[in-house]
Amino acid sequence: HVFGAAPAARLSPGLRNGCCNFSDLLFPGCELTASTKSYTFQVDKEDDSDHILALSVVCLTDGAKDECNVVEVIGRNHENQEIAVPVANLKLSCQPLLSLDNFKLQPPVTFRLAAGSGPVHLAGWHQIMHREDASFEEDDDLSEEEGEELPPIMPAKK
Repeated sequence: HVFGAAPAARLSPGLRNGCCNFSDLLFPGCELTASTKSYTFQVDKEDDSDHILALSVVCLTDGAKDECNVVEVIGRNHENQEIAVPVANLKLSCQPLLSLDNFKLQPPVTFRLAAGSGPVHLAGWHQIMHREDASFEEDDDLSEEEGEELPPIMPAKK
C-alpha cells in the first residue's frame, strides 16, 4: 500500500490471528508547513481490509520559529459528520515534541496546521487487517455451537 509520495516500509510480516491476517507498516509521516498546511491519509476505496493509522509523535523540525503550532486531525464522527480536533500545540521554547502513544485513527483522516508556520512532522504506524471471509464465518459458527455462557458480572466489594 502506498500513501502520499513515499511508500510504507514493512516492519513485520503478516500475523495470522484466526479470521484475519495483520500487517504493520511504518507511516513515513508527513510535514506540515506554511506552504503545505494539510495532508490527507487515505486508502484505496476498493480495498476491503480494515485500516488503522496510529499516530505516535508530532514534533517541530529544523527551521521552526518560537510560535504556537496547532495541529488538528480532521475526520468523521459516528454520524459521518466532519469534525476537527486539535491534537497538539507545539512551541519551540517549551514543548517542541509530543508523544501521542499511538493515537488510533480510521482513514481517511486529514492533518492540518491550524496555527503557526511549522515545520511540524507527524509519524506513526499503519495497521492493516486483511479479512479471510471463509475462516471468519467458520469461527463465528464454532462459537455459537459451543454455547458457552459467560459467568454473571458481580458488583465490586467495598
